[in-house]
Amino acid sequence: MEKNIFKESDWKLYRKKMPRWQEAYMEQLIGEYAKLLVSSKPASEKFWTLNERMCKDLKHIGVQVRMSRSTMINNLIVLLADGLISFENIKDFSPALQEHLKLTLEYLGH
Repeated sequence: MEKNIFKESDWKLYRKKMPRWQEAYMEQLIGEYAKLLVSSKPASEKFWTLNERMCKDLKHIGVQVRMSRSTMINNLIVLLADGLISFENIKDFSPALQEHLKLTLEYLGH
């Protein structure tokens, strides 16, 4: 059913924008890691905290994503819900897709 929600132009735009969004998210993560590394905590605590955090972050679609048409809508929902992108970032997508994402996020309480 979701196949009819977006156009081919949405898919092409998503493929173009997703790497930029990932780069921005990874820059944010690196800043957070840097703050941890310069903290006054013991080296072992910094190391294991960073290790745990990076393992968790590696699983986020802001870092690794399966680029397929079948996952595009869910990926956009996660990116919007987690605040990695805003509706301003998707203003060039089709109105139907934007509306679907907005309604889905409202339904999910975001």
